[in-house]
Amino acid sequence: MLFDTHAHLNAIQYEDDLEEVIERALDEGVTHTVVVGFDTETITRAIELAEKYDFIYAAVGWHPVDAIDMKDEDLQRIKELASHPKVVAIGEMGLDYYWDKSPKEIQKEVFRKQIALAKEVQLPIIIHNRDATSDVVEILQEENASEVGGIMHCFTGSLEVAKQCMDMNFYISFGGPVTFKNAKKPKEVAAEIPMERLLIETDCPYLTPHPFRGKRNEPSYVKYVAEQIAELREMDYEEFVRQTSDNAKRIFGISR
Repeated sequence: MLFDTHAHLNAIQYEDDLEEVIERALDEGVTHTVVVGFDTETITRAIELAEKYDFIYAAVGWHPVDAIDMKDEDLQRIKELASHPKVVAIGEMGLDYYWDKSPKEIQKEVFRKQIALAKEVQLPIIIHNRDATSDVVEILQEENASEVGGIMHCFTGSLEVAKQCMDMNFYISFGGPVTFKNAKKPKEVAAEIPMERLLIETDCPYLTPHPFRGKRNEPSYVKYVAEQIAELREMDYEEFVRQTSDNAKRIFGISR
């Protein structure tokens, strides 16, 4: 019952062997995967995959790195797709101050627009945050994002920040980095936060967990994230998987 809450099977890295990747995921017990679209092409592909595969769902949004490229019609398309039966979230959205393609003020504007849209269509949001924690939290608070809640995707922040986000109705999701030997902070947070707010993901093809670090990531590897956190929390693996899957279904509104 593994639930990979954030995957990019719509990425070019899978164009030659997607069927094999999907087979491995199913063989490892991955029962649900959310494929995230974040620009024109990846949104289209996410919808295609969700329509083709029963266990795949889609999220649609606009990535902060590409905020400068977003047009009004892109936002309108996201709004229209929000009613698709397999679309379960708006995102990924947020702020990314590591790359400098899109000016910060444009990123903030696009971020706020997508939060407003999510509130209008009543879907949770998926947050991308890189080197922008204080501004991300501030905007979530100012825009009353708690109204829809969502997921702090691939969380690497402090326990204090995690608590601020959970207070706004957000879940904390961990990916491959929690398995890295030097990942002291993610391990501490993953061990401490309430179980009912914890999710797991791959962010594949990126952030591959140990022992495959450096290679292409894929949904079947989400089990290594689950094993690591279950060990940190001194939990039975099967119980951990069941609870994180239930958490994911709750936030995404999936009943089966």
